[in-house]
Amino acid sequence: GPQTAMAKTSEDSASEGERCGGAQEPSKDGRVLLHNPHLKHMESDHLYHLALGTTTHDLKEMFGDLKFICMGGTPTRMQQFAHFAKQFLGVKLPTGADLYDISHYSYRYSMYKIGPVLSVSHGMGAPSLSILMHEILKLVHYADCKNVVFMRIGTSGGIGIPPGSVVVSTGAVNGALREELETHILGELVRRPTVIDNKLANDIAAVGRKAMPELNIVTGKTMCTNDFYEGQGRLDGAFCHFTKEKKFEFIKRLQSLNVINIEMEATQFASMCHHAGVKGAVVCVTLLDRTQGDQVSTPKEVMLKWQEYPQKVVLHYIKHKLGHAL
Repeated sequence: GPQTAMAKTSEDSASEGERCGGAQEPSKDGRVLLHNPHLKHMESDHLYHLALGTTTHDLKEMFGDLKFICMGGTPTRMQQFAHFAKQFLGVKLPTGADLYDISHYSYRYSMYKIGPVLSVSHGMGAPSLSILMHEILKLVHYADCKNVVFMRIGTSGGIGIPPGSVVVSTGAVNGALREELETHILGELVRRPTVIDNKLANDIAAVGRKAMPELNIVTGKTMCTNDFYEGQGRLDGAFCHFTKEKKFEFIKRLQSLNVINIEMEATQFASMCHHAGVKGAVVCVTLLDRTQGDQVSTPKEVMLKWQEYPQKVVLHYIKHKLGHAL
């Protein structure tokens, strides 16, 4: 209906994104769908946080062959992933060339290209990931890439599963336990569905189990919060106004909804992939079991080993897909 100037309450906000393309059809020709009529009137588009632009760089020449966009929180982890990918996929870089942080002038995110794979850091939390996703989706669009698969590789807190497990998400719920992203646009609450491609999730899990049978690879829903402490029901933050009993009631409620891990990016990532008509997967290792405690106290060297698990699962999947394509 017509938009009114009146601020809306959450009850009558745009549900499932009727004004924001919530019920998204997958892209017909495998290209990213950008829903922004203003872009075609821009003479040039400067992707500020990536230190790239449509007039300063030949994006099609640089990125046109991309098939997999892999992202994770920290620059060091994504640099490590880039090195793994290079060895694992046997990508030959030009003589004398080494892996190079394409976005180092942005001082925000780091980005590496390894043949058809992009490895990029997204920072911590949904807002940081959102900025990166807007610019990466535009980059993929301007580079005219087709049938690109997006994957978030991360860490999380598990719920009732052993630490060191790899969770491939089949759904993403927000802090209100709904499968949607809630965001404010021009003073209004907008909701967008967080749809995750379950065939992709199950394929990644199947390839991972076959390649790395020693790992505990599980599928289930992921809760995404905008806070590490109170928002995840922790008892050890600077503030906590609920009892231990209330926390465990909440954990049980999550288990009844088949939520098996908690992190801070999945709803943003899933809703943006869905909105752009691209396939997205979330693959996270669990660093602790929240039914047992709140502190991440695993020794550093064990944690570093665990953080390699989702990277390797994703690389096995990429290798599997590229093997079929060759």
